[in-house]
Amino acid sequence: MKMDLALPSATPDPNTARPLAIEARGMVKRFDGFTAVDGVDLTVPEGSIYGILGPNGAGKTTTLRMLLGIIDPDAGMRRVLGHERPHEVAHAIGYLPEERGLYPSMKATEAIAFLGALRGLPLAEGRRRGRVLLEEHGLGYAADRQIRQLSKGMAQQVQLLGTLVHEPRLVVFDEPFAGLDALNQGKLERMIRALAGKGVTVIFSTHVIAHAERLCDEVAIIAGGKVPFAGPVDVARDRIPPQVRLETRALDGPWRAALPGDARHEGAFWMFSLPESGIEPLLRALIEGEAGILSLSIERAGLHDAFVAIAGDAAARALEQDEEEPKR
Repeated sequence: MKMDLALPSATPDPNTARPLAIEARGMVKRFDGFTAVDGVDLTVPEGSIYGILGPNGAGKTTTLRMLLGIIDPDAGMRRVLGHERPHEVAHAIGYLPEERGLYPSMKATEAIAFLGALRGLPLAEGRRRGRVLLEEHGLGYAADRQIRQLSKGMAQQVQLLGTLVHEPRLVVFDEPFAGLDALNQGKLERMIRALAGKGVTVIFSTHVIAHAERLCDEVAIIAGGKVPFAGPVDVARDRIPPQVRLETRALDGPWRAALPGDARHEGAFWMFSLPESGIEPLLRALIEGEAGILSLSIERAGLHDAFVAIAGDAAARALEQDEEEPKR
């Protein structure tokens, strides 16, 4: 049975003309006087991979729960797949919460079918699709095993497949890589790319910059409940000018006057920001001044450096601590 997921048209993204799977403006959430999320704006284009990046406690989970309608914002608006009430499109959404949990006595196939049924998929179809998904992901031998008989990693994969069994248009993962070994993290990354390749919108929260940098088209950087940046990863990285790494045979000469003011000598190399005029005028000065260019490279800033520049040192230190000691 193929479910009809026809939905109203979403608001188009003014920057890309693509419809928006998610739009949020000024979302605020308070708990007992504490402001957990403070004026968050998000626009997630359909078919994109979108990351919410920040340290634990920054407001990532609260933001996702508001977008999904699990909790309501105290102020602001959200629109999901064209609807201001997310529950109206629950059948088109897959959600993997940070707190994993399946009934231990359920068989793997039944667990997947049960999760699909919560999103409107008939149980019989869920069982059929569940067996197919388990086979496709190398877990066919575990189809009739109880969850309690599976390893932690296998149980996590079963819950992940249950998140996808109803073929959602939007998938929301909360810290999906937590607790996975390197092999299963790689499998999940490939699955996320495959979903986006089929036009599914994927949004996930993470405190690991490497996952966001490898996977995401766009990110929202969140710290202290605020979003100081939301947009394409490349735009975040461009907040920091590219760095030039130059090695010359000559140690001094008239060419030195052409180096930018922030040039510093580190070992055998000169390091400085790429001039606004580009590299060509500097190259001419180096050649005419007989500097003897041994090597020259232009290095673009990574997402980590961009995060530090955007969110500040304190948030960056918290993020690094989370990466070293993953939240259980």
